[in-house]
Amino acid sequence: MTNLDLQQALKKYFGFDQFKGLQEDVIKSIIAKNDTFVIMPTGGGKSLCYQLPALVQEGTAIVISPLIALMKNQVDALRGISTENGIAHVLNSSLTKGEVNQVMSDIQNGVTKLLYMAPESLTKDDYIDFLKNQKVSFVAIDEAHCISEWGHDFRPEYRNLKNIIKKIDDVPIIGLTATATPKVQEDILKNLSIPNAKTFKASFNRPNLFYDIRPKTKDVEKDIIRFIKQYAGKSGIVYCLSRKKVEEIAQILQVNGIKTVPYHAGLDAKTRAKHQDMFLMEDADVVVATIAFGMGIDKPDVRFVIHHDIPKSLESYYQETGRAGRDGGEGYCLAFYSYKDIEKLEKFLAGKPVAEQDIGHALLQEVVSYAETSMSRRKFLLHYFGEEFDEVNGEGADMDDNVRNPKKKIEAKNEVKILLEVIRDTDQEYKAKEVVNTIVGKSNALLKARKTDIQPFFGIGDAKEGKFWMALIRQLLVQGFIAKEIEQYGVLKLTAKGKDFIKTPTSFMMTEDHVYDEGDDSTIITSDKQTGGGVDEQLMAMLKDLRKKVGKKQGVPPFAVFQDPSLEDMTIKYPITIEELSNVHGVGDGKAKKYGKDFIELISRYVEDNDILRPDDLVVKSTGTNSSLKLYIIQNTDRKLPLVDIAKAKGLSMEELTKELESIVYSGTKLNISYCIDNMLDEDQQEEIHDYFMEAESDKIQLALKEFDGDYDEQELRLMRIKFISDVAN
Repeated sequence: MTNLDLQQALKKYFGFDQFKGLQEDVIKSIIAKNDTFVIMPTGGGKSLCYQLPALVQEGTAIVISPLIALMKNQVDALRGISTENGIAHVLNSSLTKGEVNQVMSDIQNGVTKLLYMAPESLTKDDYIDFLKNQKVSFVAIDEAHCISEWGHDFRPEYRNLKNIIKKIDDVPIIGLTATATPKVQEDILKNLSIPNAKTFKASFNRPNLFYDIRPKTKDVEKDIIRFIKQYAGKSGIVYCLSRKKVEEIAQILQVNGIKTVPYHAGLDAKTRAKHQDMFLMEDADVVVATIAFGMGIDKPDVRFVIHHDIPKSLESYYQETGRAGRDGGEGYCLAFYSYKDIEKLEKFLAGKPVAEQDIGHALLQEVVSYAETSMSRRKFLLHYFGEEFDEVNGEGADMDDNVRNPKKKIEAKNEVKILLEVIRDTDQEYKAKEVVNTIVGKSNALLKARKTDIQPFFGIGDAKEGKFWMALIRQLLVQGFIAKEIEQYGVLKLTAKGKDFIKTPTSFMMTEDHVYDEGDDSTIITSDKQTGGGVDEQLMAMLKDLRKKVGKKQGVPPFAVFQDPSLEDMTIKYPITIEELSNVHGVGDGKAKKYGKDFIELISRYVEDNDILRPDDLVVKSTGTNSSLKLYIIQNTDRKLPLVDIAKAKGLSMEELTKELESIVYSGTKLNISYCIDNMLDEDQQEEIHDYFMEAESDKIQLALKEFDGDYDEQELRLMRIKFISDVAN
């Protein structure tokens, strides 16, 4: 399939004009029948990576997912973009015999493009025998971290998937996960036996999320209510550790006038489904849920995620906070932390096998480090996922409590040297705890056995507390002076940067860690909400109401009808025909025809009642004889006349001609100016700029100038943008 075919399929099925991030590359890899591994954070558009290739290829794609709720959600959304109800099915134990027969007949008749199954269902011989004889395009394994004991959601039944897939057919395997440290990635590739899979790793940075950790006091319920009241009528999730706490908090919120439902594995399936639908259909604003229960809620406009209890791992934390702001709008992530909660979690580990306890403790230590650190939380989190972040210029750099309220920094050059030397002199065999014990002179069985307690450096840093040294270790890890061994997880090793520092120490400014005492509210900050400009708020409210009604009528969540950015675009463009509606962001022909009638009727009435002047640029302009200048430009670029000559003939400056060219391509007409660009830029340069616009979030020239930092001038970039829009969009 060509790039154009893929773009057209994207527009046809999903209503988007361009792919997000790595989506296009992943889709091409899947269509080329490669084993593929995708690491893409929640909200990065992971599901589209397997949905689109399934829709455009022959046969049925099998999607394995542990989250029943998420499967149902995706099936609803896919049925929303197709006239065929059988385009997507779930095959699991909840179906009746008749329903199972319907699913099988749709697959045999080539109607079903995506079949969602839980790993347990895939082990059934009947299903395996049936699928053996069908055309399977590929198998996608969602939530692939479940295969690793180091993943936050380990499921033993995932371990056998590779063997079962082999029984069905030798088809490409696509593993997808939204959280994976380098350790988990290694595990996934090994356990799925796809060592040579093409791997695509998107950035884990979610710049629109604000991270905030506050001390958990006895008034935590009051703090939560006060916080939620700032978000009246908006959607949010509160996570708790136990079912009992979920029920308690849900009740407290209800009593305080907040539309809330509880959600945990102890509720019967019917109640769970009802509560989830109430949240999706906006009959409830807040869901209180257990961390243990994967909600699989694909709701794009969750505005806040609150952790009443701190999670067991940073992967869980990242995944749960990642449910906020998936539409790119505001997402506030607030967690309440007290070390007592960590001690509670450690008690839970006590009854487990030793290997599991070790993993559990190591993961908990990372959570403590994150909660107590005073450095940029975003930098800390991204480092954990194996990604560098520039805390000064990176996107979203100021979006956390530590950066907004910086703690004081102290010079720690000498201490860094001491710490690195102790790691070196103990043969790089110790984890952080042993290194700190060595520095402060606190002996234990392991240090005695290795005779570390009689070395001259034992107790060399006892003038400072263990907490200080632990904080320094964290900062040195993130800054790349030391690294954790992957095989013996947690053992500290010196990097080349660390070894250089020992030889020639330089200044190191260390941030002092938070001390979370009861009642310390120094970290409390208020959210700074941002609202988009230019949106007609009154019409937006009416469209949201209508979307809710249409969703109810069609039995799908409101966002499956149209997402918020599409509604916002409607309030700016006021479309009153189906054709105009299909040009709204994220709508496309299929959706406009399927859901559009009620929306354009409402907008027509609104425009009439309020005497609104509609922007005329919504209709795709044709550049006909009404504009002799435009016609002249089109004819003469077709004849390959130099742009300078065209400008001269019409008495225009190059700046004015460029504006005319832009206006022609942005109104949907193709222009061929390659002949003049070929004289300015070679093939590689053109490809580089083309790739930039392909990946860019925005087509603003100022951003492109900044990106290329003087490699190209403004005129070159503007002409390349004209060529790009003409080639790709028109």
